[in-house]
Amino acid sequence: MTTPTTAAGLGALTIRPLDPLKDAGLLHDWVTHPKSAFWMMQDATLVDVERAYMEIAADEHHHAYLGLHDGVPAFLMEKYDPVHRELTGLYEPEPGDVGMHFLVAPTDRPVHGFTRAVITAVMAELFADPATARVVVEPDIDNKAVHALNAAVGFVPEREIQKPEKKALLSFCTREQFEKAVSA
Repeated sequence: MTTPTTAAGLGALTIRPLDPLKDAGLLHDWVTHPKSAFWMMQDATLVDVERAYMEIAADEHHHAYLGLHDGVPAFLMEKYDPVHRELTGLYEPEPGDVGMHFLVAPTDRPVHGFTRAVITAVMAELFADPATARVVVEPDIDNKAVHALNAAVGFVPEREIQKPEKKALLSFCTREQFEKAVSA
């Protein structure tokens, strides 16, 4: 488990490895919620979610984590090696590239600044590994909210790419870009 990150007035955020079987019910509620449409699992059954995260758990190039807010599950983080997953053949990877996905649990009572605190904690977790030089993301081209969040933590869009499941905005964030963005 990570050292808790404290966001001004928002409490402690921690990250632990995801347990695909224990956490599947919770994840199923999150990924099938209408607010999670860009996660592309709207029609997934509980068994589908269990299988998907069991596959990730067995994959040496893809890892899933559960994010906690004051000890309560609140977000999902995935980290992957873009040489072997998601972006294979779609860009020229550099040493130290790490791919990332994140999903904040849908809620009827959003807290101002919470999602930005989550992406900041996720990025801090990724850059806590000295081997991570740059974080790579490929959100859906139409997901304007996540593009704004990505920019807020230092991501710079490079270009649109066509993935099998979506048209995506390939973006990168170096350690220096992240540090500059979050210290501003």
